[in-house]
Amino acid sequence: MWFWFALGSAIFAALTSILAKVGIEGVNSNLATAIRTVVVVIMAWGMVFLTNQQSGIKDISHRSWIFLILSGLATGASWLCYYKALQMGDASKVVPIDKLSVVITLILAFVFLHEEFTMKSFIGCILIGAGTLVMVI
Repeated sequence: MWFWFALGSAIFAALTSILAKVGIEGVNSNLATAIRTVVVVIMAWGMVFLTNQQSGIKDISHRSWIFLILSGLATGASWLCYYKALQMGDASKVVPIDKLSVVITLILAFVFLHEEFTMKSFIGCILIGAGTLVMVI
């Protein structure tokens, strides 16, 4: 089942890029990011209440709060950078560079989460990096 959610994530991320590139025209990138964020917040809390999960807030550990907040800050920084890059550059060049996050995530997962880094992972990272380079040159 995780595969279908991951595929959905990729499809919606692609739509996000195209819709954002059209929508950001003539709009300050920080303002555009703030508008997008409000929509995401409303949608996320809507899902929490729709699925009746709001009572779980009290069960979140202190450690989880810290890491969720840090993740939120990283997301915000990513979105601000992404929208600025998208405003200044072509989506067909910005998006592949943004997707280098796959390679960076694999490396960070290996270093900090001690996940397995196989030859297949290494080859995939090289191919993604090379593919990104080919697409942006």
